[in-house]
Amino acid sequence: MHLHTLMTGLVFGESPRWGPDGRLWLADWGAQQVVAVDLEGKSDVMVRLHFPSFQPICIDWLPDGRLLIVSASDRLLLRRETDGSLVTYADLTGLSHLGFNEIVVDGRGNAYVNGGGFNLMAGEKFAPGIVALVTPDGSARQVADGIAFPNGMAVTPDNATLIVAESYGKRLTAFDIAADGSLSNRRVWADLGDGVPDGICLDAEGAVWYADVPNKRCVRVRAGGDVLQTIDLDLGCFACTLGGVDGKTLFMVVREWRGLESTADAARTGEVRTLRAPAAGAGWP
Repeated sequence: MHLHTLMTGLVFGESPRWGPDGRLWLADWGAQQVVAVDLEGKSDVMVRLHFPSFQPICIDWLPDGRLLIVSASDRLLLRRETDGSLVTYADLTGLSHLGFNEIVVDGRGNAYVNGGGFNLMAGEKFAPGIVALVTPDGSARQVADGIAFPNGMAVTPDNATLIVAESYGKRLTAFDIAADGSLSNRRVWADLGDGVPDGICLDAEGAVWYADVPNKRCVRVRAGGDVLQTIDLDLGCFACTLGGVDGKTLFMVVREWRGLESTADAARTGEVRTLRAPAAGAGWP
């Protein structure tokens, strides 16, 4: 197993996505930027956002190649136009009084966005979160609730199943996706034992990779929870995705983690690590 460091100097990297331009795109929460990096490690800032305070940003692409950005502080879903300008794609303010977190766009252009039910950084008591659906016309509605700290999401290649990481539930949860994007038949896809899933991605063999911050690892599991591979790391792993020329490069976004108090740490300890994976990426993101 040979780990390679592709990029350093991130404040708080999250939401990695293999881009249509043949580069890895990711959100640097701490720097309030969206960054793209090629396979040689050359990076460019693609989007700059200006939040009043530390807030998450997550990204994914519409089928037409335009980027969607979760602007958490104002509960908006933004779209990056071909000229680089940002417009409001959907208003999520009516669905939650809190900010939103992860996003995945399926093959039909439906965007699933999730958010927690409590303000972790403010020390609020735990409350379950939701999943919202934004359809291609920009309308938004809630399609699931009762999610124990929703994090990474992935959609299977047939657009039939949404998998959600429940960080506080220590499990991956699956839903059937209806023709109109609604979710049903909630079930446990994998019980992760002591695993704390953050970002996730799917591969062509039907397995899921999940990033695990407190356990400082990235883990590949199959439906039912059998562990296929564990990559132990020296930093907290926040998210992962598959990409590269043949789709078999696993990109892991890591940074120092000393508990919640380190979340807003401005030190640039964030990195992107890579490793060859046994199967190519599949589905979305």
